[in-house]
Amino acid sequence: MIYGAEDIFRDFLQGKDLKFTHERITVLREISRLKRHFDIEELYITLRKKDRKVSRASVYRTVPLLVESGLVEEIKTIDTHTYYEYTFGKEHHDHLICLKCGKIIEFHSEKLEHIQDEVCRKEDFSGVRHVLEIQGYCKKCG
Repeated sequence: MIYGAEDIFRDFLQGKDLKFTHERITVLREISRLKRHFDIEELYITLRKKDRKVSRASVYRTVPLLVESGLVEEIKTIDTHTYYEYTFGKEHHDHLICLKCGKIIEFHSEKLEHIQDEVCRKEDFSGVRHVLEIQGYCKKCG
């Protein structure tokens, strides 16, 4: 059996004595289909347009649980707007965030990953995950 995102989320919820409801499954499945960064209200509107029977409250409660479970990553911009990204099954990456237009550029650096691993070893620290965001100006806004 392949252990997928729904299995991980179900186990996570059971560990917190929470139910794996139809609404939570619907939110997870829709997020897994998105190929871009999103905010919670945008996700709710998308679900409503598709006639999914999910309340706004359920969407707003489920997304933080998905973040806590490790299936979704939270990205905060300088104006404190929060975006999310489905990360299950994706290679780790970091973000460049334009302070003017809000553009989010994904990147990966083996050198940075190596430095982070080195710091953890030096400090006898067991790192599980990290978030790196570099804020500045994109080529268009710079």
